[in-house]
Amino acid sequence: MIKIKSPLDEGTIKVLKAGDFVLLSGIIYTGRDAAHKRFIEIINKGEKLSFDIKNSVIYYVGPTPPKPGYVIGSCGPTTSYRMDKYTPKLLEIGLKGMIGKGERNKDVIDAIVKYRGVYFTAIGGAGAFISKCVKKADVIAFEDLGPEAVMRLEVEDFPLIVTIDANGNDFSKIGIEKYRRV
Repeated sequence: MIKIKSPLDEGTIKVLKAGDFVLLSGIIYTGRDAAHKRFIEIINKGEKLSFDIKNSVIYYVGPTPPKPGYVIGSCGPTTSYRMDKYTPKLLEIGLKGMIGKGERNKDVIDAIVKYRGVYFTAIGGAGAFISKCVKKADVIAFEDLGPEAVMRLEVEDFPLIVTIDANGNDFSKIGIEKYRRV
């Protein structure tokens, strides 16, 4: 396991390779498709987002409400392809990492390479386990979206797999090819 911190820096992104297992600590932001649509509308108006996107990581999640005494409810990843049409623009303006599940389209992979980003996969079905890595959670934008509001999460040792590295290597495709050779 490689321990990394968010916000991400160029040195960290450079050494991450598709297939690496990492433990991420630091600040990440949540956002699903409705929030991403609003991000782009705000950017297109020339306005600023409610958080500094430079070197940030966005987690594609809509957490459940927390039980009493908990920071957050179950928070497993959502399918990433719904954010694909918005992602290249966010990478262009400084986003460095995305967390979700599933494959990404060619435009996203090309943008990851061009803007030196990274796509991580969180383990689907492990939302209750993942929630234990969240130490603090605050809604920072779009409260009207309910569980899909943008949140600022403070995480510690959040387990992830580097799925697409900054060179465009895609672990999902590498894994399939490796399996076929067996």
